[in-house]
Amino acid sequence: MKKLRRTLSESFSRIALKKDDTTFDEICVTKMSTRNCQGMDSVIKPLDTIPEDKKVRVQRTQSTFDPFEKPTNQVKRVHSENNACINFKTSSAGKESPKVRRHSSPSSPTSPKFGKADSYEKLEKLGEGSYATVYKGKSKVNGKLVALKVIRLQEEEGIPFTAIREASLLKGLKHANIVLLHDIIHTKETLTLVFEYVHTDLCQYMDKHPGGLHPDNVKLFLFQLLRGLSYIHQRYILHRDLKPQNLLISDTGELKLADFGLARAKSIPSHTYSNEVVTLWYRPPDVLLGSTEYSTCLDMWGVGCIFVEMIQGVAAFPGMKDIQDQLERIFLVLGTPNEDTWPGVHSLPHFKPERFTLYSSKNLRQAWNKLSYVNHAEELASKLLQCSPKNRLSAQAALSHQYFSDLPPRLWELTDMSSIFTVPNVRLQPEAGESMRAFGKNNSYGKSLSNSKH
Repeated sequence: MKKLRRTLSESFSRIALKKDDTTFDEICVTKMSTRNCQGMDSVIKPLDTIPEDKKVRVQRTQSTFDPFEKPTNQVKRVHSENNACINFKTSSAGKESPKVRRHSSPSSPTSPKFGKADSYEKLEKLGEGSYATVYKGKSKVNGKLVALKVIRLQEEEGIPFTAIREASLLKGLKHANIVLLHDIIHTKETLTLVFEYVHTDLCQYMDKHPGGLHPDNVKLFLFQLLRGLSYIHQRYILHRDLKPQNLLISDTGELKLADFGLARAKSIPSHTYSNEVVTLWYRPPDVLLGSTEYSTCLDMWGVGCIFVEMIQGVAAFPGMKDIQDQLERIFLVLGTPNEDTWPGVHSLPHFKPERFTLYSSKNLRQAWNKLSYVNHAEELASKLLQCSPKNRLSAQAALSHQYFSDLPPRLWELTDMSSIFTVPNVRLQPEAGESMRAFGKNNSYGKSLSNSKH
């Protein structure tokens, strides 16, 4: 009888322990799967549709959000329910679930863990925006440098949609030329996105080397930019805010797309989107004229502007006043459009022919003379800087342009997570002095630029 009692007692203990070990993610997913939240495209499987042996490894599918819609009470409820899940975990008795324990250091149960606010030390402020502050930080878990994007939360507003979208998109993007999202920390006052630390950006790099960059370095930066864009465009994601400040440059010369706050997962068939995207200098003429129907060609105009800026050393179209001034600067070089050069331009909301000076198109070298110093640079730039969006080169097609013909063939065979600098002889060249640019010197691929057209 004593032996039977002991056996039954052990069985009940095992059942109770199994009940206490329900994972935090299972609780949250169970709660959220009963809601159909407006503004969310995610589909979360109810737990009863998942085999028993897979329940502990439940994963949410990627979500995308529209920051131009006003936050609804339904979204706020999800925010509250997530807090409820967190409160449930911290207040529940018993051991932490195995899924929560997976980040713990083996040395001590009180060691720093990923996903905790106290896991990172702030070192210095790097910048501040309208809703977020970025700090240089250090992980207490592994000692690595990180960038902490701290987003301030307001109780009545909830989490900004731009932050939600940036996090949800970056969680699914794994590429050497896209900034890596390490961790997400959610507290009552802040949402912190923890990124890999990259020490500078293309804007600061060009400021440090005024007058135009070494042509070999321009080629490597542009190749990496197109490589990252091709990756996201193949996944129907538009960046929508390409500019030098959003292109990070590592100390080895690796370029990484960053700041996906305005990025958008583009569905098929096409929807209309806001035309209040892209910093003015890098905004294409179709969007400036009020178009809200666009695709990956939106980003490709920005690529053309950045390409010219890297070579020439000045912004391609530095509008100083407003949209009208920005368009005038574009038309001065590319010509004022009409139905012959741009079919459908007259149907755009803000196109009024009488408002614009009538300009004829020019060769790009007339506006930016350094394009003529490098083989095929002017041709590539002209195929990117097309007023009609349908005429712009895609990222994938641009990677095959003759401008890149002297690069090692292995660059086109790299896996997504492989850096171009893993290929032998691919490296940045030292930039020339502050006043002299290094055009015409031998490049790192064994070919001379001295025979380029002038």
